[in-house]
Amino acid sequence: MSWGIELWDQFDNLEKHTQWGIDILEKYIKFVKERTEIELSYAKQLRNLSKKYQPKKNSKEEEEYRYTACQAFLATLNEMNDYAGQHELISENMTSQIIVELVRYVQELKQERKSHFHDGRKAQQHIEMCWKQLESSKRRFERDCKEADRAQQYFEKMDADINVTKADVEKARQQAQTRHQMAEDSKTDYSSILQKFNHEQHEYYHTHVPNIFQKIQEMEERRIVRIGESVKTYAELDRQVIPIIGKCLDGIVKAAESIDPKNDSQLVVEAYKSGFEPPGDIEFEDYTQPMKRTVSDNSLSNSRGEGKSELKFGGKSKGKLWPFIKKNKLMSLLTSPHQPPPPPPASASPSAVPNGPQSPKQQKEPLSHRFNEFMTSKPKIHCFRSLKRGGATPEDFSNLPPEQRRKKLQQKVDELNKEIQKEMDQRDAIAKMKDVYLKNPQMGDPTSLDHKLAEVGHNIDKLRLETQKFEAWLAEVEGRLPARSDQARRQSGMYEAQNAPSVNNCAQDRESPDGSYTEEQSQESEVKVLATDFDDEFDDEEPLPAIGTCKALYTFEGQNEGTISVVEGETLYVIEEDKGDGWTRIRRNEDEEGYVPTSYVEVYLDKNAKDC
Repeated sequence: MSWGIELWDQFDNLEKHTQWGIDILEKYIKFVKERTEIELSYAKQLRNLSKKYQPKKNSKEEEEYRYTACQAFLATLNEMNDYAGQHELISENMTSQIIVELVRYVQELKQERKSHFHDGRKAQQHIEMCWKQLESSKRRFERDCKEADRAQQYFEKMDADINVTKADVEKARQQAQTRHQMAEDSKTDYSSILQKFNHEQHEYYHTHVPNIFQKIQEMEERRIVRIGESVKTYAELDRQVIPIIGKCLDGIVKAAESIDPKNDSQLVVEAYKSGFEPPGDIEFEDYTQPMKRTVSDNSLSNSRGEGKSELKFGGKSKGKLWPFIKKNKLMSLLTSPHQPPPPPPASASPSAVPNGPQSPKQQKEPLSHRFNEFMTSKPKIHCFRSLKRGGATPEDFSNLPPEQRRKKLQQKVDELNKEIQKEMDQRDAIAKMKDVYLKNPQMGDPTSLDHKLAEVGHNIDKLRLETQKFEAWLAEVEGRLPARSDQARRQSGMYEAQNAPSVNNCAQDRESPDGSYTEEQSQESEVKVLATDFDDEFDDEEPLPAIGTCKALYTFEGQNEGTISVVEGETLYVIEEDKGDGWTRIRRNEDEEGYVPTSYVEVYLDKNAKDC
């Protein structure tokens, strides 16, 4: 089957068909190009997605990836990053092995097609020119034959006419012979051109056209083969990355299988273990025997007769208050002072009496009850908040539970050791450089490095002292060294019984509202409370709304626990009415609130009063 034989007369259709073939090839190139763009876009989106969920460096989120479940998720993100790389590889290979090659081939194909059809048109023009020559010689031969016939007829006519001279007859005869000779010459020329045309026509239809069309056919078949090879390459490039993608997916499965719930549970214990022991049972307090009141050894406080009670981080018997109580429940424990209110003064200036009006003394109450009042007192809560917000974290992490403190100290020691090693490496490098300068003075002055060596040595000594300090604290926490209670900075981050100027504004008189607790500070119990525990409980507590206003009728110096000082004529907000115990709870501003005797103020209840 040959186009030159079967399609000898379809030159125009073949020209259109081959152009359509090139268009198909260019369409396929465009398709592959758009596929590569999709692969690049998909890979970019996958990489951005993986990067979006990667943990940020030096952040709390990075610490969460100690857990195996988080590590599996991180491994999945890394595998997806590799997965995206395979799609980028697909795009790159398709561009280099398909698009670039086919674009170059299309250019060559267009040139070849142009050359073949140029030869075809040239052969067409040649046969058309031969045909024109044949037609021209044929018309000339026909014209000469007619001219010869007319000349012969004219001679015969002249020859038959007796009136014509002999000279005229001879002239007509010569004219007829000339015309006959011209007709014979035209006949010979026509015959020659006809033979030539027939030869050219035979060559055209049986040699030139078949050769040209055969080349066009071969060109078209090569184009078809090239498209097939490109489609196969298209599939193979996808197939090549399937094993790598499979390994990525296997990595994700392996990461999922590596999740260890027991290990994660242990990490939670290590992360949040406080080191405290649960409080023991609280023994019965027999109020029928006032002189023999005792409290459980494991309760929050011992009998005052037993001397000073200490609750420290290092102790084994820890009484942690309200481990599961919620803020709203704890705030509901706030009550008015456990004492009857003082009567209004007889004069208009009760403030002239030293220390203000004092309530009658009542029987002493257990230290645990006073401690509960101390912890539920609003001014004390403000004091805790101010410690957390205004004060810095203790250097020895004494505000943390024992176990968490040990971890923080160990982490600090490790960091300091790394810094020491870094400084030592720097010192060694400077020493080597100085040695080089000593051996080769032209490279530099050795004495110029002495200052740097001294500075690095000073830094190392400073870091070592710092490390020893933290190691001592760590040894103390781990029980290798005795507790050093004489260091003020080892006191609780919540509040300190001694030398605490930052909380003087809230560490008021340690007497209870009834004025019965008047021991010296050195005889007080050293109570250590976790700043983070209590501050987390109270920091975000919403203030009670104001239900009205009040005007102070007399001056009251509220130096007892839970009370607040007012000045005669001062206007304040009422946040809790008198519940029958003679005390009204008021607020001056967000940080100052407490109880005053109801008889000392004139209350104006107003439900529309704004909260302060």
